[in-house]
Amino acid sequence: MPSVAEIYRASKKKRDINWFTEWIARPPAAVVVWLLRNTPVTPNQVTFLSAFVAAGACAMFIFLPGYGWLVAAALVFELSFVLDCADGMLARLRKTASPLGHQLDFLMDELKAMLLLGAVTVRMWQDSGGDVRLLLVGLGALWCLAAGLSLTSFTRRPEYGAKPPTEDGQPADVGGRSGPLGLVLTALELVARLLVHYPQYLWLCAVVNRIDIFFWAYAGVNALYFAKTFLGILLRLGRPQRTQA
Repeated sequence: MPSVAEIYRASKKKRDINWFTEWIARPPAAVVVWLLRNTPVTPNQVTFLSAFVAAGACAMFIFLPGYGWLVAAALVFELSFVLDCADGMLARLRKTASPLGHQLDFLMDELKAMLLLGAVTVRMWQDSGGDVRLLLVGLGALWCLAAGLSLTSFTRRPEYGAKPPTEDGQPADVGGRSGPLGLVLTALELVARLLVHYPQYLWLCAVVNRIDIFFWAYAGVNALYFAKTFLGILLRLGRPQRTQA
């Protein structure tokens, strides 16, 4: 019978997204995988469970005011991240990982991101006493998030010239820049990914009672990402075509 540590080593990714995922989220996820290893529960079912737990956390953000419930909602959302790690680890342990399962995981992450931003927007609006400007910023950020996801899907199409994803499901065009400017851009890209990819700092913002830090950081990064990606597509495909003489 494999131990939790053996399951952790055997089912983790070769290259994780960041240190929080590898050293904080995956160890408890290994416990979940150990509990599910001999059950009929499938990795896809764990993916859906992660989405339902995240939805519950978002409902807590909206309907349960007060500092204690704010922290509780953030911790429940982090639990959904643990489950989000467990689904892929379970699939790799059972050797049932598939491109379709990876796409399902990505889809659920998109839905959770939009739901979280919407829930925090409502919470901010409630805590402000009804400041409509926060709702407008939140709606704009939601649009940028949704549009950015669509633009990402477009730029990863083979018709656009994108390279196939790596073995661990990551896009092949991330990083790889050279020179001082390239290193700066790569560093900024990594920071932006840390801010928007299943925001692990959400619980910290809740603990210090500054959920507004998450709100403005998440809204700002998504707005910048939309502008950057759309401008890149515009410059590439919006130029006048040369006619041959």
